[in-house]
Amino acid sequence: MKSKDVFQPLPIVLTLLLVMGCKQNQNAEKDAMTTIASSQTESQHPASTTETFFPGFRDINVVIDSLKIHAVVGGSGEPLLLLHGAPESHVMWRDLAPKLAKKFTVIAPDLRGYGRSDKPREGNYSKRRMAKDQIELMKELGYDSFLIASHDRGSHAARRLAKDYPKAVKKMVIMDVVPATYVWEHIDGKVANRFWAWIFWTQPYPLPENLMGPQAAAFAKTAAGDDVEAGEDYAATNGTADAFHAMCEDYRASKGIDMEHDKADAQIKIDVPTLVIWGKKSNTGNFDYPTIWKNEINDVSFLELDAGHFIVEEKPIEVMEATLSFFGPSKVN
Repeated sequence: MKSKDVFQPLPIVLTLLLVMGCKQNQNAEKDAMTTIASSQTESQHPASTTETFFPGFRDINVVIDSLKIHAVVGGSGEPLLLLHGAPESHVMWRDLAPKLAKKFTVIAPDLRGYGRSDKPREGNYSKRRMAKDQIELMKELGYDSFLIASHDRGSHAARRLAKDYPKAVKKMVIMDVVPATYVWEHIDGKVANRFWAWIFWTQPYPLPENLMGPQAAAFAKTAAGDDVEAGEDYAATNGTADAFHAMCEDYRASKGIDMEHDKADAQIKIDVPTLVIWGKKSNTGNFDYPTIWKNEINDVSFLELDAGHFIVEEKPIEVMEATLSFFGPSKVN
């Protein structure tokens, strides 16, 4: 499957969005607040994915921190938590989860602010809070320790989870990210050009929401490449105004509260065996992955694949083989 790498530099598109946005939104903040409020009902009850993408799985909705966290669960064996990226949802695991369910009990949630989970307008989008969401979800399912495979935003949450709850994580796979604090602390012209989205989406509300929010559905579809059905699902759940705002809040947290948390425990290295996979064609591909992650994790191995950012959807077979090899034989939980 070919996925368009939407995180590549798009200065012309951004310029057009700025011009269009300025012309269309004379009352920017009022318009954004109205759109976000009115769209809440749009994404409250999308159809289940258990028939289309996850046969044999079941839907669950767990209330955590007064929010609904949605997940699909299937298979049997050692628990494996799958954490998605942006602008995706648990649907990004559609090619892997059914196969992994033959060896593991697979739990694929939607992070707060994404997919079928709640999207609080003024919620806590710190990675510490997202990590705690997953701890509480897994405890609700009866699991105190588990494996993790993660991508993009899910990997940032997984990294924080491994720091805050090291005994809960047996092994962890992180895909196509370096720590967000490292990115923010090493911004230069080249990095800014590759990470235009980070810089744009972290601008104060409601600038990104008004300028790019109207194109949120089209943007969400790009993550699915040529998979029309998955693209439509991303558009339905992550393409609304409230979803785009939630994603911006997630990124804003990475430049704010997440950096504070990282600086507070920077001296503590993660003591969880970890495999880091990245795509050499990704916007992150120019980072020195081994050096960066060895400063973060005691026991870490690396794999570069010939892929872009959406590595799971582009190279599902390679990702699954590497993940299974790293996790080793499944154990009876």
